[in-house]
Amino acid sequence: MPLSENEQRILEEIEKRLQEEDPRLAQAVSRTSVHQHFSSRIRWGGVAFLAGFVMLMMFAVSAWLAIAGFGVMLVSSLFVYQQIRRMTGEQIRAYGQSGRFSLPALVARLTERFRGGRREPPASER
Repeated sequence: MPLSENEQRILEEIEKRLQEEDPRLAQAVSRTSVHQHFSSRIRWGGVAFLAGFVMLMMFAVSAWLAIAGFGVMLVSSLFVYQQIRRMTGEQIRAYGQSGRFSLPALVARLTERFRGGRREPPASER
């Protein structure tokens, strides 16, 4: 839904004030996107999951370490799941169609499959 004239003017005024008051914050906000935000959180969740898996494999060293590793794996998988639930369908499709192999793209493709989304094959495969 597009913004009204009044809402657009208010938004531009807020942006201008932010730029005047804290230019470093304004630049940092303008450089990052929602896609980057979600992908970095999903990556950190994947790293935490792998760390928990390594801790789980240390069962021979300590049973408590293995239990903690399982807990880390559980919490990180729930964190990634929560981030995926917050993503919109457009964001999931954008990650799924990105040509590079990355953890967010892989998770997005799996999520789209589980949600039942159908994707058309690229023109080169038809």
